[in-house]
Amino acid sequence: MVDVGKLEQDIIQNLKTVYDPEIPVDIYELGLIYEIKIDEDGNTYVKMTLTSPACPVAGSLPGEVKQRVQAVKGVKDVYVDLVFDPPWDKDMMSEEAKFELGFM
Repeated sequence: MVDVGKLEQDIIQNLKTVYDPEIPVDIYELGLIYEIKIDEDGNTYVKMTLTSPACPVAGSLPGEVKQRVQAVKGVKDVYVDLVFDPPWDKDMMSEEAKFELGFM
């Protein structure tokens, strides 16, 4: 049995090393990660989106997210669910991201 709370924090730290190539902010602070679910065995579900369905990294970013999550000690299987509903908008960004991009 894994410590789900610690595992989630470790996953978030790894996701904060993944950046959208067009925006100098990590995908977690951008609000592209909608949900992280972890069961007691370490199987992990990540619900995410992109800034746009036409995003140039649409083919590679979900795979990179999966690799970063799998790299966390204690994670077993990873399923990345790429969704476009609700659509992403700048209001989903953290305060830190908004500040960094000059929206505050």
